[in-house]
Amino acid sequence: MTMRRYTSVLAVFERDRINVRLRFGRPMRERRLDRRRRLALLAPNSIFALLRWERGGYGTVISHITIMRTVAPGGTCCMWPYVHPGAETLLFVSGWPKVQRVLQVIDAVEALGLDPTDAAPEYWQHVHNRLCVRQLPHPYSTEQHRAWLRRRELLS
Repeated sequence: MTMRRYTSVLAVFERDRINVRLRFGRPMRERRLDRRRRLALLAPNSIFALLRWERGGYGTVISHITIMRTVAPGGTCCMWPYVHPGAETLLFVSGWPKVQRVLQVIDAVEALGLDPTDAAPEYWQHVHNRLCVRQLPHPYSTEQHRAWLRRRELLS
């Protein structure tokens, strides 16, 4: 039995029906499957955000964003649609108002000149927890980011 080396994420777009896309992430490779689908391969321990919107016969039925971290082969992970074999969940929110708030937080991290994939994983868990209790998350800071980079360096 061979172990998967990469996590695959399927992006899908069908106008006025479904939109599943990477909001951020660093794919190692991408491949266009057809006009509507694209496959991205991410290395282990990569952080990415998957934005998903679907419409049914009576309007929006799914609107959520999930920020995940890929796992090493054989690692424990959660199974998610469009993500194979799965990933560790750092943040999950459902409903357009919460999704918009997470998108604003991502934009704020990018406004610092940082790639959200490089932000501390614990920060995304903090954002998730604060939004779950209907409180605003603390902003990510460059000091917090430097501390995360130092800690990551020590752990490697």
